[in-house]
Parts: sequence; structure tokens; C-alpha cells
Amino acid sequence: MRPFARASIAAAVICGCVLGGAQPVRAASQTAMVTANVAKPLTLTRLQDLDLGTIILGPGTWSGANVGITRSEVFSCSGNVTCAGPTAVAKYNVTGSNNQTIRITAPNVTLVNQSDSTKTLTLVVDSPGTVTLPNSGSQGVDFPIGGSISVSSNAAAGTYSGTFNVTVDY
Repeated sequence: MRPFARASIAAAVICGCVLGGAQPVRAASQTAMVTANVAKPLTLTRLQDLDLGTIILGPGTWSGANVGITRSEVFSCSGNVTCAGPTAVAKYNVTGSNNQTIRITAPNVTLVNQSDSTKTLTLVVDSPGTVTLPNSGSQGVDFPIGGSISVSSNAAAGTYSGTFNVTVDY
């Protein structure tokens, strides 16, 4: 027999032994659940602006007088100031998918004196953080935002105003 033929026969015998005697590979499988949560888009509507009324500064040199209104509409005016006039919390309405918890973000607001833009006050915002939409999500839910400012005797007279940057998300 030729050497090439012997090598071919030997290779075929080895191959047959390896393949014939090997155990078949067992496949493994597992199932997993698939879910998808579809939510309606959120809408946010401003219903009412925040108003801290009129703040009358007392005499002398002082700092740290606080004027504010909580989101539960509790007004406070402390320090060397007198407060007058109507006050109100800001109010918003959010709509979306039923029974979903909505996160509310509202950073502090810089209030600028409308007569002298170099004079500012900082409104520290009192936000609820989250609200849950009711079963009737299309009607949404109203939520308030309050806030407070600190004034001193050197605060410039004038109307201070700013803009809330309120964001809602699921």
C-alpha cells in the first residue's frame, strides 16, 4: 500500500472513532419575560403665579429678614420688615398616564429688580418633589410651589421678578 493511502485510511479511522464515540452536545435554553411600559406624554400648565406681596423695610441697618409662602399656602414675614397685600403660591397642572408618579424639578429663582438689574434676590423654592396622577390622568393633578426670600436693609426699592424653570418627568 502506498504511504499516502495508509495515512488517509488512518485519518479516516481516527476521525470515525472520535466522532462515533463522542457524546452529542446538549443545548440549553431559558425563557425571559419581556415588558414595555408605554406612557402618555406629560403636559405642564401654569395656573397661577407666585406672589409675596409688598415688603416694607424697617429702619436701621440689618440683614436676614425672611419672607415666604409654603406650598401649603402658609405665609411668613419675619425680621425687620412689614408685609402687606395679597400673597399666593404658584400653581401648576400636570397631565399624563394614570397612576404614574411624576418628578418635579424647580431650582431656585433669581429675582431681578426691574428698576436696577444689578440688584437681585434669590427665591428658595418649596416644591413638592413628586406627585401621583389620579385614575383620571387626563384631568391631571394640580400642585403648588412656594418659596422664600431673605432681604436686608440695603435691598433696593422696586419690583423684583423672575421666572420658574419647572420640569416634570416620569
